[in-house]
Amino acid sequence: MEVKHNIGFVTLLLTMIAGYCDTVTFVAADALFSAHVTGNFIVFAYQFVKGSDIHAWVKLLTFPVFILAVMAGGKIAGKVINHYTLLFWEGTLLFLAGIIVAVLSYYGTFSEVMMYTVAMMTVFAMGLQNAFGKLYAKETHGPTTMMTGNVTQASLDFGTLLSSGFQHPEAWASLKKQLVTILGFLIGCFLGAYAGKQFGLETLILPGLAMIICYFYHRKN
Repeated sequence: MEVKHNIGFVTLLLTMIAGYCDTVTFVAADALFSAHVTGNFIVFAYQFVKGSDIHAWVKLLTFPVFILAVMAGGKIAGKVINHYTLLFWEGTLLFLAGIIVAVLSYYGTFSEVMMYTVAMMTVFAMGLQNAFGKLYAKETHGPTTMMTGNVTQASLDFGTLLSSGFQHPEAWASLKKQLVTILGFLIGCFLGAYAGKQFGLETLILPGLAMIICYFYHRKN
């Protein structure tokens, strides 16, 4: 089966995972964004003006980590045929991050340093997903880790539909695609908020497994 037949599914999965991871780290890792890393500028500035300690500066580490991840994604993409290899490594990182939290928590040795380490692993994983979206733009309906562009396009499409009496097929098709990305991200955020609050960072195992399964599914198909 051609990859293009699964664009809707892949888009939904990636947006849900991005929303999930972004919210899990925000809830369970000191208000740190892992997918939409520019949000960390806001958190850093807020904590800084409040007179926060060194913890606020950790937010800035997300940027070099993210940049390195995107560069690594580009390098991996240049050496493989299967586009979904990037998603495999993303899933592996998320799965390992969750396992580390689960094991260390079980033995009572999960520290603040490890919390930030796991958060940075998640940032790296999200960097790979961002690289996937840029390198293989036709594999999804749009950006999967940030929704501003998708909401903008959906608004333009809706405006076109209103002015045409809802008789514009192209606008309908585009709006449906944007709704997949927006609703997928929103659902992921809700799931991540609940999982992060109730169970913490070890729930990163779930999106990791989902991504790995997605990779093997597409490798066979």
